[in-house]
Amino acid sequence: MPALTRRDLLATSAAAALASTASRAKAQSPGAKPNIVYIMADDLGYADLSCYGRREYATQNIDSIATRGVRFTQAYANSAVCSATRTALITGRYQYRLRVGLEEPVRDGKQIGLPPAHPTLPSLLKKAGYSTTLIGKWHLGQLPKFGPLASGYDHFWGFRGGALDYFTHQSGIARTNTSDLWDDDVPIHQTGYLTDLLGARAVKVIGDYAAAKQPFFLSLHFNAPHWPWEGPGDEAESQRITALIDRDGGSMQTYARMVLAMDAQVGRVLEALTSARIAHNTIVIFTSDNGGERFADTWPFTGKKTELLEGGLRIPALISWPARIPRSRISEQVAITMDWVPTLLTAAGAQPDPAYPLDGMNLLPQLTLGAPPQPRKLFWRYHYNQQRAHRDGDMKYLRIAGNEFLFNVVDDPLERANLKGRQPEVFARLLAEYEAWNASMLPDLPEIKSGPLGYSDELADHTGVERK
Repeated sequence: MPALTRRDLLATSAAAALASTASRAKAQSPGAKPNIVYIMADDLGYADLSCYGRREYATQNIDSIATRGVRFTQAYANSAVCSATRTALITGRYQYRLRVGLEEPVRDGKQIGLPPAHPTLPSLLKKAGYSTTLIGKWHLGQLPKFGPLASGYDHFWGFRGGALDYFTHQSGIARTNTSDLWDDDVPIHQTGYLTDLLGARAVKVIGDYAAAKQPFFLSLHFNAPHWPWEGPGDEAESQRITALIDRDGGSMQTYARMVLAMDAQVGRVLEALTSARIAHNTIVIFTSDNGGERFADTWPFTGKKTELLEGGLRIPALISWPARIPRSRISEQVAITMDWVPTLLTAAGAQPDPAYPLDGMNLLPQLTLGAPPQPRKLFWRYHYNQQRAHRDGDMKYLRIAGNEFLFNVVDDPLERANLKGRQPEVFARLLAEYEAWNASMLPDLPEIKSGPLGYSDELADHTGVERK
């Protein structure tokens, strides 16, 4: 008998792992619905976790999700800004299908939000027997017309707007004296660092659901590391600033403490699942709503939040499900925020609403059975600078302020080599595909308020970005 080669051994090991996974899946009781904990950071850059290369600190707890499951290397946000991505997350559809999804982001006081009649991930999971809770950021419309309780969540503990002071819990870019902290639809006042409060509430909710032996969907949407730049112990900074978007605040050290505070709370959540003995059949996802802000690490990409360059769209994405997903795997599957809806509905045995077809892809075959990556065609639009983007395979069409580009984002993640002239047929095809897709969405509206990360009088590296 010939000696086994290294390739034979690897193939045998992979087959055994897949067989083991399939065996575990078959052994699962049909009634044993997985619990789901979806954790979303705010403005976290692609490389802001140590498992993605951050060198200045170690996010050991968040990294452990990757150790227990899968780390995506080609995950995208649905938008380069928060409200639009959150629309896609909760609906499983391109945000440009809904009026609220055109906002960049939803402005305080604007009477636009997620229509309560639209089916959502939490409402569809409720039909399948789940209890649902949102802790943290909503940012998809204000009372009385809109809110988490009107869109499928049984309970809500968090804030409705786009930003919150970490200590006073005051809201609004200009910083009002109004607290934006809510328990369901009741305004509340509570002392403490916001990241810690959200983590503590999540631990309590997990304990309550576990005691009731109730399958649950918990959305934990942190404010961190979104401005204002306040780490634990920075209460004096909270008193100093007059606007939440503090242009003269922040540092790499402050940013690190904000991320590490979030990492500590993720650790508490993971420990709560273990202590309740439900970790084995709980899906845990960690990701971000868009690319990084000014202190974020987006290497090896250029661009930040508000830009359709890869740095404004690429995000960390980790998932674990010990009962079904093998440990310590890296996925090259191109994925996007709206994929989580079909993926989680399938895992939960729930059904989408046929009147609202999903645009996302079910990732379970890649996650649980080791299916090879599937090619994707993805599209983006951003009002500021009339940005447009379309990725097809390794190629990406990009338009910013009337300038057009063609990049191979696998070979050239920095998006430096414009292949528009060298591959005119590819450029023409991607442009035509973008135009056809765009015609199927709601039109871009001139009244949308959108802007850059900052102007030249605010950020020194934004030379030429002037106010209009």
